[in-house]
Amino acid sequence: MRVLVVEDAPALATQLHAALVAADFAVDTAHDGEEALFLGQTEPYDAVVLDLGLPKLDGLSVLRRWRAEGHTMPVLILTARGGWTEKVDGLNAGADDYLGKPFATAELIARLKALIRRAHGHAGPRIVCGRLHIDTVAKEATIDGAAVRLTALEYNLLAYLAHHLGQPVSKTELTEHLYAQDFDRDSNTLEVIVARLRRKLGEGLIETIRGQGYRLGAPATQ
Repeated sequence: MRVLVVEDAPALATQLHAALVAADFAVDTAHDGEEALFLGQTEPYDAVVLDLGLPKLDGLSVLRRWRAEGHTMPVLILTARGGWTEKVDGLNAGADDYLGKPFATAELIARLKALIRRAHGHAGPRIVCGRLHIDTVAKEATIDGAAVRLTALEYNLLAYLAHHLGQPVSKTELTEHLYAQDFDRDSNTLEVIVARLRRKLGEGLIETIRGQGYRLGAPATQ
């Protein structure tokens, strides 16, 4: 999953970037409102961590512009401690959740995962596709109850397909959501990872849809 962190304080931005990368997110960082606005308009993010007190363009203005332009990615705003008016203003502007400073990075990561799950229609942390069960909190997959050993990239690709269960996902979309902006993206890498996953999960779970990409599980019902 790919996340945008918008924070002008260098130390906190570095801390958040490191914590999210360690949690297997692909992370881009913006340090002012104008850069954040541009990235949110042009890059596909699964979620955004947005500080409100930003230089050049404040966070609320950025959020309002995104929502007015139809950008629907979940947004978690960071607010000052006890700043209830900021929380209210942020939620009214289109934020999905908020976290007051100071905060524990573990809570921020848990909230982001929950926002991403809900954005794709999964209320709980477990996603089930027949014999395959994926625990998005423990980052584990099982087949018929037996654990499947996965690398970080294998799990991330499988989890993204699972969040779009039954829907075709193009190679371009997978690449955009699995890697940060500055990563040297190579679509051939996806084919290698999918081949490894098929060996570990068994044939039939991950389908190749000609001209559309890959799909996990049966087609979504209409």
